[in-house]
Amino acid sequence: MVVMAPSDEVELMHMVATATRINDRPVCFRYPRGALVSKDHTIHDGIPIKVGKGRILVEGKDVALLGYGSMVQNCLKAHSLLAKLGIEVTVADARFCKPLDIKLLRQLCKHHSFLITVEEGSIGGFGSHVAQFIALDGLLDGRIKWRPIVLPDSYIEHASPNEQLDQAGLTGHHIAATALSLLGRTREALLFMCS
Repeated sequence: MVVMAPSDEVELMHMVATATRINDRPVCFRYPRGALVSKDHTIHDGIPIKVGKGRILVEGKDVALLGYGSMVQNCLKAHSLLAKLGIEVTVADARFCKPLDIKLLRQLCKHHSFLITVEEGSIGGFGSHVAQFIALDGLLDGRIKWRPIVLPDSYIEHASPNEQLDQAGLTGHHIAATALSLLGRTREALLFMCS
């Protein structure tokens, strides 16, 4: 089975094109309520992407943020917030939950002390797949510290998507605060949570 989630409209077009070429197993997409981020207002044909291949959007050295689906945009917002504090953040777009990009995960764990997975899903989703792999691969035995950011296991009242993400702790500020906490900068993390 192939499970993928686009980070923006262009990625959605590419993933639809990819799905049309897969005829040996089921394919599913995960996309958020509301609009995806649009980077280009022209209509294109999607270009198939390699199944199970994520991508690095921004390279840094202090913390790695591995976003899945629309949460990649909030990882980029966290990157901007943290850059103002002199923190160099890698932002990666996982693209696929199944199959995972094993090479990308190993690279992120090898070159960073902290890995944060971010998804608009619940416990047992993308972050759990990542944790299972990095644990079995021995990557958690070394220097990497991993934290998942997922939806809370509680009911979230109906509201706009942005209000729900804020209530769930999935905004750029929440992601930045988690990174600051891992770096031992708890005062700054608290300031981010209050802004």
